[in-house]
Amino acid sequence: MNRDGVTYSAAGMDPGRSADLWENARVTQLPALVLFDLDGTLVDPAGAITSGIAGALEAAGLPVPPEHTLGTLVGPPLGDSLRGAGVPEHRLGEVIDLYRAGYREHGMAASRVYPGMAEVLERLLAAGMMLAVATQKPTGLARDLLRLKGLDPFFENIHGAEGDDPAPSAPGLGKVPILQAALEAAESFGPVVMVGDRLYDMAAARHLGIPGIGVSWGFAADGELEAAGASAVVHSMPELEAAIGRLAVGQQEAAPAGAPGPAA
Repeated sequence: MNRDGVTYSAAGMDPGRSADLWENARVTQLPALVLFDLDGTLVDPAGAITSGIAGALEAAGLPVPPEHTLGTLVGPPLGDSLRGAGVPEHRLGEVIDLYRAGYREHGMAASRVYPGMAEVLERLLAAGMMLAVATQKPTGLARDLLRLKGLDPFFENIHGAEGDDPAPSAPGLGKVPILQAALEAAESFGPVVMVGDRLYDMAAARHLGIPGIGVSWGFAADGELEAAGASAVVHSMPELEAAIGRLAVGQQEAAPAGAPGPAA
């Protein structure tokens, strides 16, 4: 179903609810926890990831896939992406090192915060919500990028991969441990919502029983987010803010008095 440009699945909130309901609904029990993906959700890599992978492959003397294929490599663990680009298993570590060196030197500076995102984060905090990051990026690199772009003060916790482990991840569920770590780190919270731009975000959220909001400004192919079980797909910052409010408030109203959201 569609309302005000926002596509809701059957798992989402009743679209007839007022979009600004949550603005006056301060958390009365435990605060809502909103988990955000990083690249393609909070920050536009501005080609830094795809060009970085292409540069690393070229430097290693390996074939570089076409541009449309490179775009599909944003989102999964880096090792999985490089396998998808045809990198032999025994050369994964080498290519990862080349990519990370180039990303630190050029890619981080080229990335930019999506317009309006900082203001949305500020209003969510003002509404009493807790914010955290759950990304496939190594945690240290994610912290550095958020600090460079001035977003780190908004987030209570930042969770990413423990490193560039080249071992294959579970198909579609490689992000589940990262979301679990984010839940475990949050001391007490009520409703939980995941915001991301790829099927990996939606699949991990669904696996853990968390509503997922897909953002269309990232790297998902047409229909990818809906097929992965997104509770809502949004196309602008006002739609994102409204969808978070509907889903968070809806979980609170559906829970018995005194009951928290998904268990950490």
